[in-house]
Amino acid sequence: MKPTDDALPRAEATRRDFLQWTAAAAASLACTAGGSTQTAAAAPAAPKPAHPCPLKLGIASYSFRKFSLEKALAMTKRAGLPYVCLKSFHLPLTATPEEIAAAAKRVADAGLVLYGCGVINMHRPADVEQGFEYAKAAGMKVIVAMPTAEMLPLVQEKIRQYDIRVAIHNHGPGDKNFPTPQSVYEKIKDMDRRLGLCIDIGHTVRVGADPLRSVEDYGDRLLDFHMKDVTEASPKGHEIQVGRGIIDIPALLRALLKVKYEGVLSFEYEPEQDDPLPGLCESVGYVRGVLAAL
Repeated sequence: MKPTDDALPRAEATRRDFLQWTAAAAASLACTAGGSTQTAAAAPAAPKPAHPCPLKLGIASYSFRKFSLEKALAMTKRAGLPYVCLKSFHLPLTATPEEIAAAAKRVADAGLVLYGCGVINMHRPADVEQGFEYAKAAGMKVIVAMPTAEMLPLVQEKIRQYDIRVAIHNHGPGDKNFPTPQSVYEKIKDMDRRLGLCIDIGHTVRVGADPLRSVEDYGDRLLDFHMKDVTEASPKGHEIQVGRGIIDIPALLRALLKVKYEGVLSFEYEPEQDDPLPGLCESVGYVRGVLAAL
């Protein structure tokens, strides 16, 4: 967790202030041309950064749950995020193979990479079968899932059949199946290595688990990552723009680089659901600024 300003050496406090300022400036530049979400949805993609990012940055389309697929893709481009994980709001699980293929083409035509889907519930055998057929039809490589422990043997069987990875998402307080990354790892550590974790860093902190240790201890099975920030390390904590909350984002990014994380760092931006783009751009700008300074 972030120390208070009083606890930081002056140089470190100044550095953190600089990173926050840089993030705010980047967010402003990214969003100024578009204005509100409704206007920015039709805007062109943000310019590519001058320096390559050491992590793959993407979007969990749940961030745009109030918007159509077309607007969600336009906002994703505006935020400068190349990789997309679609939620069923934008591509229903009940869609036909032809409809799924058409949606996948729209993502590709927008110049984006459709790498995965989710979060998908897998509480029954029919859910598991549907999820894998859905991902196969779209050409997805990863399913972000919320199974029960009882479904794991079937999930493993389908992974071997379809060669599609499954990243189990921890949902923090109230999740009776997998509240923490540790609870996921304990169940899957001896199973197919294509069955791994999607660490939701916000839920991890809200449930009282150590986010840095989670990344370091389970990095070898980390297949997806939901980037966010929260206001406090308790069930009462709520999501906020990345860099404004209590999570030590620089330390977290260092940990991901240390374990050589090769998956996508997907922003799952939950606040301001009617106008998420400004806060999302601020969050992306902050993360890019931190990565550039590490």
